[in-house]
Parts: sequence; C-alpha cells; structure tokens
Amino acid sequence: MAECEVCQNDYAMSFEVRTAGEVHVFDSFECAAHKLAPICEHCQCRILGHGLESQGHFYCCAHCARMQGRAELVDHA
Repeated sequence: MAECEVCQNDYAMSFEVRTAGEVHVFDSFECAAHKLAPICEHCQCRILGHGLESQGHFYCCAHCARMQGRAELVDHA
C-alpha cells in the first residue's frame, strides 16, 4: 500500500503519476487533478481538458484568455 500525497489515505489501489521528472502517488484521480492540473489564470478553475497556454500562462478557454488580454488564443473544436 502507498499513501496519497494529497489526502494521506493509505490505499491498496494507489497509483503513480510520472510527470516533469517527478513521481507522485495518489489514491484517486480527484487527488491527482487537485495536485497536478493547472489553474486558469482568469476564473481559477482546474483545467482538466486541453485548455490553452501562452507564454507560461494557462486558461481553461479562449474567453478567459481574452479576459486576460490574450486575444490571439482560440478554442479548438
């Protein structure tokens, strides 16, 4: 068993996520998203889909990007 790094639950079905050269241990996708998903710089929601990125700034959608002055970003359909 391994302990989730977010909620500290010691769970037999925990899993590892490897990203950016680091290994993280979680007991649920919810904890993984809480720890790893970027946050929209406009509305502060967790970006669980593709989102948008410009010069190191993350947005959940083109609307939020425009609200922060990033008019060049568009949603992909």
